[in-house]
Amino acid sequence: MIRGIFQNARVICAALLALSFLLVAGCESSQGTPVAESRPVAETTPASSEARPDADMKSVLDQLAAMAGKPIETLTPDEARKQPTPADAVKALLEKQGKSTAPEPVGKVEERMIAGATGQIPARVYTPDGKGPFPVIVYFHGGGWVIATNDTYDSSARALTNAAQAVLLSVEYRKGPESKFPAAHDDAFAAYKWALANAKSINGDANNIAVAGESAGGNLAANVSIMARDNKVKMPVHQLLIYPVANNDLNAPSMIENANAKPLNRAMLPWFMGHYLKDPSESSNPMISLVRADLKGLPATTVITAQIDPLQSEGQMLAEKLRGAGVQVESRNYDGVTHEFFGMGAVVSKAKQAVAQAGMSLRTAFSVIALASR
Repeated sequence: MIRGIFQNARVICAALLALSFLLVAGCESSQGTPVAESRPVAETTPASSEARPDADMKSVLDQLAAMAGKPIETLTPDEARKQPTPADAVKALLEKQGKSTAPEPVGKVEERMIAGATGQIPARVYTPDGKGPFPVIVYFHGGGWVIATNDTYDSSARALTNAAQAVLLSVEYRKGPESKFPAAHDDAFAAYKWALANAKSINGDANNIAVAGESAGGNLAANVSIMARDNKVKMPVHQLLIYPVANNDLNAPSMIENANAKPLNRAMLPWFMGHYLKDPSESSNPMISLVRADLKGLPATTVITAQIDPLQSEGQMLAEKLRGAGVQVESRNYDGVTHEFFGMGAVVSKAKQAVAQAGMSLRTAFSVIALASR
């Protein structure tokens, strides 16, 4: 009984923190630092986005809906981690279509323990076919710094390994609420430094390392580049940011247009922040709100966004901020698809296009370094 009381108390505290995030958005912190844009939070949620998913994407969304998952923002983190994922929906859809659910083959997959910021953390190494040494991608999965694992994003990792012809190190960083901000960010930078020091042990080239990530992982990838610059550590040769978390404005155009989108809606965002951040004011920290960060001197960047995604506006704003800081940027928004589409190449044609774009950008960056070293 006592245990139940404490569990309920933790849920209530997390809900209050998420609510306070919503109330703070649009206001200023006590220090006068904007926490979000000054427009008030919309009092009503739009009925639906004007954008419509294409046929491929709709099939996945219909399958996900049929799996009857509960709204993430109403659950505890433990409950949320047990809900059906878009990856589950893709697998179920393949089964329904009578197609193989076997993962995309790569040369080798191996589990590792590597140095995180405060101790060992799990990582998964994907190696393409061939001799090597290969370029290296340090990759960070999504999940709002609270949910999801390397398993959830296995299809993205495999697709990037083959598209870029690189060893990919997928990092299982610490998450909230068990480990609060900046735990995931610190682990991400520690994992990057581990890759620099240990690339040879995974048949990789330490002089040719890129960073990549999806959603919260895209935020981590950009922060790794910033921390490398600020700590005078060897910079990544490229950063691939796939619908990255880059701002805290709940009234951005895509937040309003895609307030009820799936698999990510606007209500989930303060829930994620509430479980990862120690205080709502931290949402304006440049490590979270990347559009406020010093972006000068960062590596060439590829930004991929999705039309039916609350994060579309901030991803595009980040691309513009990077250009304004003198960074070479290639950005593309994919119409008719949603957040999480990137790893759905088995059933979504736009995902194949996005992976091909990402692979080309990474191979180009890797080839420049390879030629320079000859």
